[in-house]
Amino acid sequence: MKIGCPTEIKSQEFRVGVTPNAAMEAVARGHEMLVQSGAGIGAGFTDDDYTAAGAKILGSAKEVFDTADMIVKVKEPQAEERKMLREGQILFTFLHLAPDPDQTHDLIASGATCIAYETVTDRNGGLPLLAPMSEVAGRLAPQTGSWALQKANGGSGVLMGGVPGVRPANVAIIGGGVVGAAAARVAVGMGANVTVLDRSVPRLSYLDDVFMGRLTTQYSDKGAVEELLPRMDMVVGAVLIPGAAAPKLVSREQLSLMKPGSVLVDVAIDQGGCFETSKATTHQDPIYEVDGIVHYCVANMPGAVARTSTIALGNATMPHMLALADKGWKKACADDPHLLAGLNVHAGQLTYEAVGEALGIDWVKPESLL
Repeated sequence: MKIGCPTEIKSQEFRVGVTPNAAMEAVARGHEMLVQSGAGIGAGFTDDDYTAAGAKILGSAKEVFDTADMIVKVKEPQAEERKMLREGQILFTFLHLAPDPDQTHDLIASGATCIAYETVTDRNGGLPLLAPMSEVAGRLAPQTGSWALQKANGGSGVLMGGVPGVRPANVAIIGGGVVGAAAARVAVGMGANVTVLDRSVPRLSYLDDVFMGRLTTQYSDKGAVEELLPRMDMVVGAVLIPGAAAPKLVSREQLSLMKPGSVLVDVAIDQGGCFETSKATTHQDPIYEVDGIVHYCVANMPGAVARTSTIALGNATMPHMLALADKGWKKACADDPHLLAGLNVHAGQLTYEAVGEALGIDWVKPESLL
């Protein structure tokens, strides 16, 4: 199979879909790896690194899309990339379709087979291709939030860890999954007073055990959120419904409960965001203010630490990329129901229920296509 890796073109996206090590594995299996010149620079990989791994360097994205049987990326294809997709081609990348009707309709019209990293599952019910980026984004959230708290950035001027005689920041993390646990680890390490909210009592019990009393756990409901908001300096939104639009957990009206200069960090922004006032931002222009509350809603947070993120993502995606290349999408998905769960679009049909419900589009069961 000819596997193509174009340069990411989303604003401030420095990651790359295939590492040189993954390229080497694919070439060793008899596949042809086609990498756009400069695709890996942002993550610290040169064209020479890919050439040494056996890849072929192509000069433009169009050459990659025109030649490859499968396109492997990081972020969802932008409008100009979607125009280059063709019938029968495989697209393997993050998609986040539920809040993005334009992309969804374009992918359906392309006739391509589109497999989304964020809906591939594992035997434990986890999301193994999303997890490494969730880890990264979760660990970044308190760092970026603490930056936003600085007075020069519009924040309240509260230091995360405080100093002797001055209390530390109060941080609420809504969602105790991979993102929430990672955010809690860093926020606790920075010395903040941390409260994690979740609707799974077993998960709260797990976090209570792991953190050994260094944070507070609380069952998440509307009343609990409203009770916490007036005391919080930072709220991290870390909720996820696989493949679906994120629920809105803090309304515009509830912002009035918060102290001026408090910070909302929305890690769920790729799925539409979990605060009513959230809108996607970029690393170049990451924050904005609504009713005196600073919002940090960068849609590709892991792109800020592109090398770490690329290697972590590549470690997770490589086995699935190789399975798709070795077997073709149909046999690979038939052999692995967890990979089949990643199938979102095929040959003009939507194949993911949560996206269909979010956007009001008819969908078919992916099993019916095998």
